[in-house]
Amino acid sequence: MDSEELAGRLAADGWDLVDDAADADVAVVNTCGFVEAAKKDSVDALLEAGDLKAAAGQGRGRTQAVVAVGCMAERYGKELAEALPEADGVLGFDDYADISERLGSILSGGGHVPHTPRDRRKLLPISPVERQGAEVALPGHGESVPADLPAGLAPASGPRAPLRRRLGDGPVASVKLASGCDRRCSFCAIPSFRGSFISRRPSDVLGEARWLAEQGVKEIMLVSENNTSYGKDLGDIRLLETLLPELAAVDGLERIRVSYLQPAEMRPGLIDVLTGTEKVAPYFDLSFQHSAPAVLRAMRRFGDTDRFLELLATIRGKAPLAGVRSNFIVGFPGETEADVAELERFLIGADLDAIGVFGYSDEDGTEAASYERKNASEVIAERLDRITQLAEQLTAQRAEDRIGEPARVLIESVAAEDGAEDGVVAVGRAAHQAPETDGQMLITGSPDAPVPGVGEFIDTEITGAEGVDLFAAPRPATVPVPAGADR
Repeated sequence: MDSEELAGRLAADGWDLVDDAADADVAVVNTCGFVEAAKKDSVDALLEAGDLKAAAGQGRGRTQAVVAVGCMAERYGKELAEALPEADGVLGFDDYADISERLGSILSGGGHVPHTPRDRRKLLPISPVERQGAEVALPGHGESVPADLPAGLAPASGPRAPLRRRLGDGPVASVKLASGCDRRCSFCAIPSFRGSFISRRPSDVLGEARWLAEQGVKEIMLVSENNTSYGKDLGDIRLLETLLPELAAVDGLERIRVSYLQPAEMRPGLIDVLTGTEKVAPYFDLSFQHSAPAVLRAMRRFGDTDRFLELLATIRGKAPLAGVRSNFIVGFPGETEADVAELERFLIGADLDAIGVFGYSDEDGTEAASYERKNASEVIAERLDRITQLAEQLTAQRAEDRIGEPARVLIESVAAEDGAEDGVVAVGRAAHQAPETDGQMLITGSPDAPVPGVGEFIDTEITGAEGVDLFAAPRPATVPVPAGADR
């Protein structure tokens, strides 16, 4: 999503975007600085781009410069520039508004290292209206647009599309709801380099959603560091509850999904909207992290096993087929065997559809890095293996339990023309499955039956499971899907 925003800014300034880095004058690498695996992938990508530049210097290819952007570039700007001479420039968030100028300077032989952003709102996607000057009142939410927009660029009833260039043509896209975080979890460094929580204006979110629908997107996924906080800096902590029905009313969109929800901030009204609004997926990406009270307090978080189970019971009381996923950290400083047993008790009772498990490691600049009572690396590894195996067993059982359920599936790919393996004619996702992080739906059918197209929704019945992946067969048109069962 951030890559598409940068691509949109560059395209608007006349840069040609190419699919292969070897065909580019400058290779821009969007880095991640949150977890060690992502950091390694970012460094590897920069080194690969450096190889392209070296090859171009020998007459093979055209890459003249390599530029790092994104979270790792922001967080470790000077250190990254010194450690990786392959990077001709390291650009922080504050450089995004001037990305075209920065790349031009770097191609001309200049270097650049980021500084702390002066304006944290620059972390949010922008639309061309913000690059103009004078503003006029805009109906809805008390917002404004420039008075001097070129004719035909701004719709009469709302803000223009964002500076975003889609880098794929799939039917699903993410939309940034906010940036930054006001929570101070002791293991997390995000606030140190992304700053405090800043919400996008509702009309900007709606404008981007309308634009994506015009590009053929059928499902949008709202993302931020903490979606349950959306609107609090705008004076309305319940703004998400009013925004979701507006997004669901956007022509062309068929599914709205919300990610990154804080269990401690879940409120009855938000649960009602997530479980009772047409086109809004009853999907709960809840950041539990642990369930033992002592560990949660050390993490600067709230809750416990019984409260979390009560929250899940409330959700499923309103939407029995709701999807729930979460991530957990094991081996946190001070975590005991009794704490691990408490986490196991929660996992066994939670019936989660998808579970991510991570072993604790010190993160630069976090409170937890200074904690005593660190668990030994072999203890962390043993607990990671133990909880991972349990998670795999539980999510596989959860998938088995869904056999016989109805599911509305968004088709994301179809079988090759030379035939469907194991009778699978298409692959997609149901409402309880988020893109990339959760399982998928494998649609089976007879060779002579019509094959659904990418971007279509079909009603199915789940017929089998393989790990977290599910098999499903199209339901006859005469068999209705129970109201509210799956969206």
